[in-house]
Amino acid sequence: MARIHVHTRGKSHSVRPIAKSHPSWISENPDQISALVVKMAKDGTSPSEIGVRLRDEHGIPLVKSVAGKTVTRILAEKGVLGEMPEDLDKLVHKAVGLQKHLKTHNSDHRNVRSLELVEAKIHRLSKYYKRIGKLAKSWKYAAVIAQLE
Repeated sequence: MARIHVHTRGKSHSVRPIAKSHPSWISENPDQISALVVKMAKDGTSPSEIGVRLRDEHGIPLVKSVAGKTVTRILAEKGVLGEMPEDLDKLVHKAVGLQKHLKTHNSDHRNVRSLELVEAKIHRLSKYYKRIGKLAKSWKYAAVIAQLE
């Protein structure tokens, strides 16, 4: 798949496990894994980082195959999931960082362009999340409000 704002076709990605069945080497049951996911989320770990830590530290290749639910669904059921989707939140933090950089280096035209591209991604993603109901219809990205959060 091609990248959005670049003319290259990026191929770099992680490879998900082929088998979607419960691996035989995992000793934890679904309740223990859910408790681990909630504990990590309460410590401030994002859902994608939780999946990586479960894979690297606990040997769980895919939470859905073991627990029967995804990490975000587990967090939503326990009431620990944030109000903004993770990818949108990361983009907003990236935009805030670029805005801080541009306050001190206002002639950095390359980063002005990258801020425009990040904000375009934010608007596109927020429109999608409003349409499917993950964001409130009244949610609006504004550069000044993003700096306050």
